[in-house]
Amino acid sequence: MLTGVNIGDYGKGEFGNKKHEHTFLELVQELDKVDGIHRIRISSIEPNLLKNETIDFVAQSRTFVPHFHIPLQSGSDELLKTMKRRYRSDLYVDRVKKIKSVMPDACIGVDVIVGFPGETDELFLKTYNLLSELDVSYLHVFTYSERPNTEAVEMQGVVPQNVRNKRSKMLRGLSAKKRRAFYESQIGNELEVLFEDENKKGYIHGFTQNYVKVKAPWDPALANTVHAVKLTEIDQDGLVRFTKNEKAFMA
Repeated sequence: MLTGVNIGDYGKGEFGNKKHEHTFLELVQELDKVDGIHRIRISSIEPNLLKNETIDFVAQSRTFVPHFHIPLQSGSDELLKTMKRRYRSDLYVDRVKKIKSVMPDACIGVDVIVGFPGETDELFLKTYNLLSELDVSYLHVFTYSERPNTEAVEMQGVVPQNVRNKRSKMLRGLSAKKRRAFYESQIGNELEVLFEDENKKGYIHGFTQNYVKVKAPWDPALANTVHAVKLTEIDQDGLVRFTKNEKAFMA
């Protein structure tokens, strides 16, 4: 997992130079050459730092998987400006469309904040409606909370806590629908699952390349191994079986 703060700015300020001596794309290209690594995921990367060239490279990469987590925070350009974000909603939409154009089965996660000062009902609905229409796979929903010594804590338009909670619940419900729709789109696909090594209530869990979570009855022989599977159905709990001995389920 490539992780950090503003990872797309990799190379900026290197050797005291404000310009990029190296770029994030160059880093990704070099890592793709490393032997012995079979999967690399890019952690949260802001849309303005996720360039077309990087997306295109991941699409044909040997090791980088089709999974992106891209913070949005708000679908309102007014709030994005107040938050001092370096992008606007139209750029976000463009990034999602670009990813899906070259990787139709890519999983796209979204960070979003509710209840930021100044978030009216109208501005919240802009966020909700934008996310509802976008071809994204799940949401990480954060409820704004005051922190001392920050600019936001002094801002006008404080959103009542009960309203923040209501909006959070709405987006979490939307996230569940998005994840369900994404999982349904994967039915019939043959994917590789890398199983982990923890026994969780009698099950072992793993992930496909595009971040579909799969579980199977606990079998220590599966730990840290990769298995090709075909996802076949979703049951009442939102789990999808795969065909290998009917032992695993999408979680």
